[in-house]
Amino acid sequence: MSSGPVRDPDTLTLALEPIAQRSATPDPATAAAAHARRSRALGIAYVAASALCFGTLGVFGRLAYDSGADTQTLLLLRFGIASGIIWVVFAARRARLPRGRGLLVLAGMGGIGYAGQAFAFLTAVSLTSAGLAALLLYLYPALVAILSRVVLRHPLSRVQGLAIGVALLGSLLIVGAGGDAHPLGVACGLLAALIYAGYILAGSRLPADVTPTASAAVVTTSAAVVYGAVALVRGVRLPGTGLGWLAVLAIALVCTVLAIAFFLAGLERLGPVRASIYSTLEPPAAVIAGALVLGEQVTPLRVLGGALILGAVLLLARADHRG
Repeated sequence: MSSGPVRDPDTLTLALEPIAQRSATPDPATAAAAHARRSRALGIAYVAASALCFGTLGVFGRLAYDSGADTQTLLLLRFGIASGIIWVVFAARRARLPRGRGLLVLAGMGGIGYAGQAFAFLTAVSLTSAGLAALLLYLYPALVAILSRVVLRHPLSRVQGLAIGVALLGSLLIVGAGGDAHPLGVACGLLAALIYAGYILAGSRLPADVTPTASAAVVTTSAAVVYGAVALVRGVRLPGTGLGWLAVLAIALVCTVLAIAFFLAGLERLGPVRASIYSTLEPPAAVIAGALVLGEQVTPLRVLGGALILGAVLLLARADHRG
């Protein structure tokens, strides 16, 4: 005999259905937080992949040099192949080209800034080590802060001043550690950092309607045109081995197209400050790749100097975030 009222099973099921539905329906705030975490993790992965791609440029450049290619030919092939692929993406997305001042600034950034920076960097690679060239290049955030103060009259905070001092100390340590610090190679590495700093300042003053895809297309094409003109005057020295051609293709596809695409995807999800922080994986990747593939020397003093430079980058990123 029952001690209480008996409910029809169908009635009980109907009564419990709303409870089950409510428990299965995620809270909007929880769902948004989970989506933000996934997006942030994906952004970190994209920027890390971009840093690894950029970090192999010196190694592939050295392999291309060893096969007989010269810097002008290497950069003509790099920017020619990369710009062709980027224009295909540009057309597929039905993107729009900037006009007027925006187009002129981008053409200058590519034909002068990116072309000059790439030439200086790869010349440094040919004279020193890939790891040293990459570490010197990463002085550019400190140089951006200095140029912002000197050229644009932006105030320099105490944190920025400290970061600049730390970066300069780190550069002295990495140059003095090891016997691969060829004076002209070091000068070219510093010049690459200086040109890249100017490139970034120019990019910061682009009109707001200039899209990343349009920027990449115009910049790489302008650099290709410059090296095409150089090739008409001086001729070309193509790679003489299959490995050399693979290195050239890797520079165009991995170190340029994929590196840019991954970084832009990460930038969209993380913002500029966090993206710049995770980009500091590039110099360690370059040093490790140089040691593993090319047998380059990694001394404790150079590791310390590189750590100081990366620490300066993190300080500058935090100062920019607070500002």
